[in-house]
Amino acid sequence: MTLASLTPQAALPSPSTAVWQLGPVPIRAYALCIIIGIVVACWVTERRLRQRGVAPGAVLDIAVWAVPAGIIGARIYHVVTSPEKYFGTGGDPLKALAIWEGGLGIWGAVAGGAVGAWFAARQLGIPFAVVADALAPGLPLAQAIGRLGNWFNNELYGGRTSLPWGLEIHRMDPDNPGHALRDDAGQPILEPGLYHPTFAYELLWNLGVAALVFALDRKLRLGRGRAFALYVMGYTAGRFWIELMRTDEANTILGVRLNVWTAGLVFLGALAYFVRVRGPREYLVPVGAAATPETAVDSDVSQVDLSAREAGSRPAAPEGYRVVSEEQYRHWRETGETPAEETTSGGADAPSDGPAGADATTAPAGDGAGPAGADVTTAPAGDGAGPAGSDAAGETTEGRAGATGTRPVDRDS
Repeated sequence: MTLASLTPQAALPSPSTAVWQLGPVPIRAYALCIIIGIVVACWVTERRLRQRGVAPGAVLDIAVWAVPAGIIGARIYHVVTSPEKYFGTGGDPLKALAIWEGGLGIWGAVAGGAVGAWFAARQLGIPFAVVADALAPGLPLAQAIGRLGNWFNNELYGGRTSLPWGLEIHRMDPDNPGHALRDDAGQPILEPGLYHPTFAYELLWNLGVAALVFALDRKLRLGRGRAFALYVMGYTAGRFWIELMRTDEANTILGVRLNVWTAGLVFLGALAYFVRVRGPREYLVPVGAAATPETAVDSDVSQVDLSAREAGSRPAAPEGYRVVSEEQYRHWRETGETPAEETTSGGADAPSDGPAGADATTAPAGDGAGPAGADVTTAPAGDGAGPAGSDAAGETTEGRAGATGTRPVDRDS
């Protein structure tokens, strides 16, 4: 038996270069993969938000806050959990800012991105649970694409293996990040043997999680953040066993990698939420200007007609959203009739579906009281008396997410 016969006949190659120069501008594969992943996640989220009644373009307003917050959170988590690389003996604190060289923790990314998305959702008047559920299948797709950046960087691999999909690993040049060390003949130097491509395992697992969320969300019609909880459970279950395979340096607790503990705890938290929380999927109807099915589909929630504003008209974008049932949403899309709002300040509740024209939101200023059960949310203060139980200021207090996103449904979700 020769030494050559012990060598596997197949192997997965790794790139020897992870950065290219476009003139004076470096194009880094790691950053490029992250950007592509963000675009894919935004596209998926945009489509799912629109299916729930949110006006086109809202995802861009959310991404403006969520993406930077997510990147900052991811880097903070990495630096906090691996401080010796930056603040220990021989460490370089400035390297903590070099995110293009790798080192983004998914736990910090989700936490930071959630804070940014929550803030943006409040500004748009969209319930945060709706945003989270819309994002649920897009996020693992983004993570799968981002893992290709680890392949370019020759990182996040596991132990030695002789399997046909064993991965070749280049010895990277610490003085020239993004490039492999080369021998005297100019050939890139490989580490001895082949290694488990754990980054690829996670990539494939994430694609499976995305498919799982898509399928179960369509079948069970999940709402109130349960689709996002399902994603978290699926991702952390895979991350648990994949993390155990990795051999790169990491901080440990009781001899177990920190990320293994984190994955287990986050899984239990998501499972508890998924089991405990119940309720139908939320759908949204815009309120204020552009509160018609046509303008809700064709307008950009972030767009404001400045010329109209100067002329004293209302902005074209929705002022907020009301949470409605799926049946009410379908009725609104088919007929344009806004579902009647319920009042909580006394008197009988307004019916959920009144006759055509019973919604007084389109009544001109100065009209008197509408028919019993009519929606008087826009009647100016001082106009004719509304139905018993209506808010004297002309606003009802339930079922509506205003421009700040504050609404009773927050108490349940």
